[in-house]
Amino acid sequence: MSMIEFHNVQKYYGDYHALRNINLTIEAGETVVLIGPSGSGKSTLIRTVNGLERIQEGQLIVNGQDLANRKTDMNRIRKNVGMVFQHFNLYANKTILENIMLSPRIVLKRDEEENKKLAMSLLDRVGLADQAQKMPAQLSGGQQQRIAIARSLAMRPKALLFDEPTSALDPEMIDDVLNVMKDIARDSSMTMLVVTHEMGFAREVANRVIFMADGQILEDDSKETFFDGQPSNERARQFLGKIITH
Repeated sequence: MSMIEFHNVQKYYGDYHALRNINLTIEAGETVVLIGPSGSGKSTLIRTVNGLERIQEGQLIVNGQDLANRKTDMNRIRKNVGMVFQHFNLYANKTILENIMLSPRIVLKRDEEENKKLAMSLLDRVGLADQAQKMPAQLSGGQQQRIAIARSLAMRPKALLFDEPTSALDPEMIDDVLNVMKDIARDSSMTMLVVTHEMGFAREVANRVIFMADGQILEDDSKETFFDGQPSNERARQFLGKIITH
């Protein structure tokens, strides 16, 4: 069953053609990694999936809903599609526990006891149950990013989008966040679309690796073909060579 479908999608910023004729299908439960040079359209693509960016042409189907249709309820889409950004966007004036409980309380009207129980189980899952009563400023960047992931999971989404979730972290913080993401990827029911430069993560858990440049998908391969075989696109081969070398 398809979770996300792009059909001839075009996205413009004024005269700038940010996404060019995107055709892509992501099945439910797949982990798909998007890579490519800066400015290639990766973040724009991922932001269209939950309506943070609107497309100008084509069709984008997410969980059975057509995002190109202006009548589509975007709040309904976002209930089922969580997003984790480069920066954590936690509420600075609320405890870690409250950050996780807030959206399910307001949006889903979840029972308070059930909400707290789930929030604590998610904190335990990301290794931060002992930080529940702290404020975000008391945590490291890596810890805050793990909290942001737990907050997204609290909505029990069908899909999670990650937009370079480790790029703002100090190197020693990255592994803890990636380990949480790997744990989620092993959950066969969760669909993940991840923009990242972490090739080790892609090698380990991705079902597919998509290479983008100039707003286009130039390569869409299994991780085995992309990393251990040979991408058919010359630009993808050059990019991979630079990544592996450095």
